[in-house]
Amino acid sequence: MILALIEHDRGTLEEASLQMLTFGREAAARMDVPLIAVLMGESARPLADTIRAYGVTSLVWIRHTGVEDYAPAAWASAMFQIMEKKQPRIILAAGTDRGNEVMAHLAARADLPMAANCAEIRPGDPFEVIRLRWGSTLLEEAVLHGEPKLVTVAPLVTTPKESPAAREPVLEEFLPELEDADLLVRVIRREEAVTEGISLKTAPVVIGGGRGVGSPEGYSILEELAGLLGGAVGGSRIATNNGWRPHSDQIGLTGSRIAPDLYIACGISGAIQHMVGCKGAKRILVINNDPDAPFFSRADYGVVGDLHEVLPAIIDEIKKFR
Repeated sequence: MILALIEHDRGTLEEASLQMLTFGREAAARMDVPLIAVLMGESARPLADTIRAYGVTSLVWIRHTGVEDYAPAAWASAMFQIMEKKQPRIILAAGTDRGNEVMAHLAARADLPMAANCAEIRPGDPFEVIRLRWGSTLLEEAVLHGEPKLVTVAPLVTTPKESPAAREPVLEEFLPELEDADLLVRVIRREEAVTEGISLKTAPVVIGGGRGVGSPEGYSILEELAGLLGGAVGGSRIATNNGWRPHSDQIGLTGSRIAPDLYIACGISGAIQHMVGCKGAKRILVINNDPDAPFFSRADYGVVGDLHEVLPAIIDEIKKFR
């Protein structure tokens, strides 16, 4: 049996969980074992129909006021109790900040090792995993010990694919026993960021600006291009550190990870931390006046030139067809 922790935020399903479910379904088929999805809280109940389409054998719905919003120790405690009841061979979660945190709590509680950000698992004796390390620039082969195996699946290593199970998956309710200590760290309120239009995570086209943009005002030309293409504007860490863009617009290891159809990187040298954030893009266009910028080695298309000259030319050409 494989247990799969479904991550959501107040009932909004995380795309990384669908990727993890696809990964888990393929592993379950190879091992000839059932795949069971675990839903946390009342707000997760409506997600059951969506989850069923991804080939799960059954679902466990954890009901307790302590897991209604994110509380890592409480989520881990509930998972631990399910683990003891179900005796799975593997427990999976998405390799997100929350997924890794909950699984780390679970590993500590169960005194088990955990393999984070895995791109592949090879069940058997020994149980081998391939992990993404050093900002996804290095593949590490490792042997994972302990029972059950605790694994988080690196985002974007697989594409979500629906594959309904042969039989209608049943939904089982589970009421965990939580202690006060499990709720010491939890989300109690939010300061919501004000966003308008398309977000970085959902935009089909993202225009990113770095040091070469030069100033906050320099982003106006990026905003204009994004408006024409139905895209969103982001920035490198330099841009956010300089106060040119809010941190919520940062693309990279410590910012957002994007996967648009096209990423246009303007005046960004291509540091590894930034590359981690945009490696999911299907196509990358780099515009930089430095022909030796490292980003060109990762680009599908490249333009050596001043972005303040190149972008207006691109905009003018697009407008000719509008």
